[in-house]
Amino acid sequence: MDAKNRKKYLVTGGAGFIGSNIAKTLEAQGHEVTVIDDFRKNGHFKNLIGFKGDVIAADLLTYQFEDTYFDAIFHEGAITDTTVMDQREMMEQNVEAFKKLLKFAAKSGIKKIVYASSAATYGNGPVPNVETQPTHPENVYGFSKVIMDNVARQFVEENHDMTIIGLRYFNVYGPGEYYKGKMASMVYQLYLQMKEGKRPRVFKFGEQQRDFVYVKDIVKINLCALNNGKESGVYNAATGIPRDYNAMIACLNKEMGTNLEPEYIDNPYASFFQVKTQADIAKSKEKLGYTPDYTLETGIADYVKILKAENR
Repeated sequence: MDAKNRKKYLVTGGAGFIGSNIAKTLEAQGHEVTVIDDFRKNGHFKNLIGFKGDVIAADLLTYQFEDTYFDAIFHEGAITDTTVMDQREMMEQNVEAFKKLLKFAAKSGIKKIVYASSAATYGNGPVPNVETQPTHPENVYGFSKVIMDNVARQFVEENHDMTIIGLRYFNVYGPGEYYKGKMASMVYQLYLQMKEGKRPRVFKFGEQQRDFVYVKDIVKINLCALNNGKESGVYNAATGIPRDYNAMIACLNKEMGTNLEPEYIDNPYASFFQVKTQADIAKSKEKLGYTPDYTLETGIADYVKILKAENR
């Protein structure tokens, strides 16, 4: 890439699951990338093995930003553990840190920010979820993302020269999620069970549906937002096609060369467990030019191939 087309990007949470995939993809395209991560939540240095850019170890909430220009910011830094019950910590790390980042961007003349919102903003609202429907978060994580969306909208009203795009991620899986522990995707958790020869354990009777989206498609929609996104606002980041856990297990069996039957267990969360998640991605297609490249079958095939190559 020639110097004229080479850009400078900042990726917050860049040692985490999605952030590291974005950072490495941008760098592979020839851009200069700086990562900032506190390495206390989901960030892990192994996600950035081979990365050639600068890495700043810092908490966004307390970090003193220098007057540095970037062509755009990808904001992935956040508490993503939906079981965290400390409401103040969640709101400080997700909302207050975001406000600080926005002020830094405005002061530094940065015109484009793409940030991670979440399907958790919809809660148990009617599916398929469309961006215009009322939000109804079921936990403080989802609430923090609703407030981030509000903050972004209000900030744009005061800074008309900026474009701020929030991507509401659905059920993301793929390389780089290995350090998320209990918050890693069911695809990865069931893969690990099946690798040990255990029957994959899912709630009765594996018919709950999720809009599973491969992380390479999440990177794609972030780049679509960067390159094509003209209108600030929130956009769904998903496939638009819900699939059940039985289908996921069938895909894993095929790619792993196993024939393990599911073990169906009682669901202790049945009273508030989401039976189905599904996004309406019409707006993302129309306004961002995004279409997913991976089905559940091709995504899991690619993922298992990578897991085997990395001996995981």
